Amino acid sequence: MRKNTTLTAFAGITVLALGLTACGTASDPSSSADGAAADPNKPLVVAASPTPHADILNYVKDNLAEKAGLKLEVKEFTDYVLPNTATQDGQVDANYFQHKPYLDDFNKKQGTDIVPVVNVHLEPLALYSKKVEDLKGIKAGQTVAIPNDTTNGGRALKLLADNGLIALKPGAGADATLSDVADKKGLRFKELEAATVPRALDDVDAAVVNGNYAVEAKLSPAKDALASEKTEGNPYANFLAVKKGNEKDPRVQKLAKLLNSPEVKKYIEDTHQDGAVVPAFGAVK
Repeated sequence: MRKNTTLTAFAGITVLALGLTACGTASDPSSSADGAAADPNKPLVVAASPTPHADILNYVKDNLAEKAGLKLEVKEFTDYVLPNTATQDGQVDANYFQHKPYLDDFNKKQGTDIVPVVNVHLEPLALYSKKVEDLKGIKAGQTVAIPNDTTNGGRALKLLADNGLIALKPGAGADATLSDVADKKGLRFKELEAATVPRALDDVDAAVVNGNYAVEAKLSPAKDALASEKTEGNPYANFLAVKKGNEKDPRVQKLAKLLNSPEVKKYIEDTHQDGAVVPAFGAVK
């Protein structure tokens, strides 16, 4: 899927993220006590997944931030844990990589108090395969890879159920697990860390891939997916998030406004014409 040079680069980014978490050099943690009192002249450090989150932030940094009086620094992370722990600890000021069901689950399990600020985009989850051409090609005995984290795993199972590939038990919701599958219809499942799922496409019959990792793997929902989530009414919008109490940080408020600007909407639509990433502006409920 991805060349070794890409994997090496990702490994380097992970080392950077780990170093950031260990050393705490990204930001002044004292600002977390009262966001409104944060120094507006200091850079706002935001943790983000490389694609599309960091891409969008870098667009803002290069084209909009200076005019708005915002100094923006983007730190890339390749996992779904470090951005929240670094935000909680005050090593970064904010993060942009996740949706509400994931954050709710993370806060509950980790005892953190990260809160959403503003929705930015949606990445429809989709089912891909290198071995079959359509849903009819998915048959008993075949193996499907899905993300192993609670919310994206449940989201993947719902996508499979919505397309008739499995049946879920009555009442199974967004946090459904394999134990909630009433009828696997002969399918086998391989649970993997979300970032590694695209690379498993050579070894499994199909895989449910998160939108950002599909983009990185050059997969197009419009051209390559066997099935994908509907965007209307989708609860999985990705948003800017901060530690509770920092919502009124003037730098955060400036970034939130820029992320919901017409310029960013156009950038997302122009960059992702295949529908892998779509704007999802509006207040987080």
